[in-house]
Amino acid sequence: MEQTRQAMSEDWLSVWIGLLVFLLSLGVLVGSDILGWVVTTGVWNDLSKALTPASKAYASIGGIGALIATYVALLAVMTAGAVALKADIKRFLVGFSAVFLISYLCWIIGSYANFAVTTPADMQKFGITWSLKLTNEGGFIVALIAGLIVGNFLAGFAEWMKEAVRPEWYIKTAIVILGGFLGITAAEKLSLATSLMFRGLAAIIEAYLIYWAVVYFVARKWFKFSREWAAPLASGISICGVSAAIATGSAIRARPVVPIMVASLVVIFAVVELLILPFAAQTFLSHEPMVAGAWMGLAVKTDGAAVASGGITESLILASAAARGMNFQKGWILGTTATVKVFIDVFIGIWAFILAYIWTTRIDVRVGEKARVAEIWQRFPKFIIGYVVTFVVILVLALGATPEFTGKLKSAMGEANTFRGIFFVMTFFTIGVMSNFRKLWEEGIGRLAAVYLLCLFGFVIWVGLVISFIFFGGVNPPLVAG
Repeated sequence: MEQTRQAMSEDWLSVWIGLLVFLLSLGVLVGSDILGWVVTTGVWNDLSKALTPASKAYASIGGIGALIATYVALLAVMTAGAVALKADIKRFLVGFSAVFLISYLCWIIGSYANFAVTTPADMQKFGITWSLKLTNEGGFIVALIAGLIVGNFLAGFAEWMKEAVRPEWYIKTAIVILGGFLGITAAEKLSLATSLMFRGLAAIIEAYLIYWAVVYFVARKWFKFSREWAAPLASGISICGVSAAIATGSAIRARPVVPIMVASLVVIFAVVELLILPFAAQTFLSHEPMVAGAWMGLAVKTDGAAVASGGITESLILASAAARGMNFQKGWILGTTATVKVFIDVFIGIWAFILAYIWTTRIDVRVGEKARVAEIWQRFPKFIIGYVVTFVVILVLALGATPEFTGKLKSAMGEANTFRGIFFVMTFFTIGVMSNFRKLWEEGIGRLAAVYLLCLFGFVIWVGLVISFIFFGGVNPPLVAG
């Protein structure tokens, strides 16, 4: 129960921190560039030119000054959040410092020209003859690999920074900020954005009805797991990973070890998917970009890995499309992944209530106990509120706005989105740190992994792909004007 309360606290903190960044970014609208000092990383082959402040108004502080300012600001805000979580503050301070600095170093490495450049013109510009064409978001993959090395080979170091290894907190904050960026994107093509939301809602309903029942059946009938294990497994594999597994475990009154073991599995397999599926999407779905985005949302579990996969998929497919002369607008593929994932998260609370009702009235009947409707709100992922607020506010401001005002909105959301990228890269690194394969195997997770392996790669990924084609096939992002 303590873990549930802490997770909810992280959920609310992601809302407040995301909204703080969002509100400060809006200073641009009234002529006050409050966040222009945040550091950005561009593609480079001269390290001295890798870092710059987001706004030219802060050019005087230079790239290193911007990096220091960003670190200090995030350290202050996130430490205040750690105080609210009643975390060990000294350990959090040193842990977060390590997480931030290693993560950002990975982003810089991933932005090296031979890793990131995507077009022949840019290769000529940087004077290089080859490139992996990962875009500078290839830094996310570098961060994940670095995290896996720390988590599996440097256990002492991983334990030392453990207090700040909180990928769910980082990704939920990023998603709140992402809402504003997607709001300005949606305003430019409102009918397409509305269509995508409807398609996303329909897609996840199909996924819920198919995924959960099949995984539960496989766990019970083929692997002979008890209901206590089968239900959290079904939720973790089929719905939304960690959050769903914990909510389900609580709803059916499972022992604490059950959702913890399932959640650990979810993180492990999310890493595997994160390393494979975006590149599979680039190879086989470059002509169906929205299908690729929806597939990441339906197939990759945990918010962090799913949205991160959507970001990488977008970068890879946009680069592939640009090589064919198709310049799609940025944000639509990632937006599709985020939309699908958000709709999935919305239903976690409702699904937990349904399971609680079934368990208390049919399976584990106890005198005087029954499911409470209030549990829907208790299980509802609060970060979605922040995402909706930032999305709607920017959408309303952008609709019918003058070109000048729209330009200011884009500038504001660009600065906010820079913070989103930083939270993203910290998510990748910390997901890797949490993935200690040997420790999980020693804890006897093998049979659970067999269920997960069979269900995830046997049908969840493929059913998700089919559903993505049904609802998003033939839909393309808008082209860049001009």
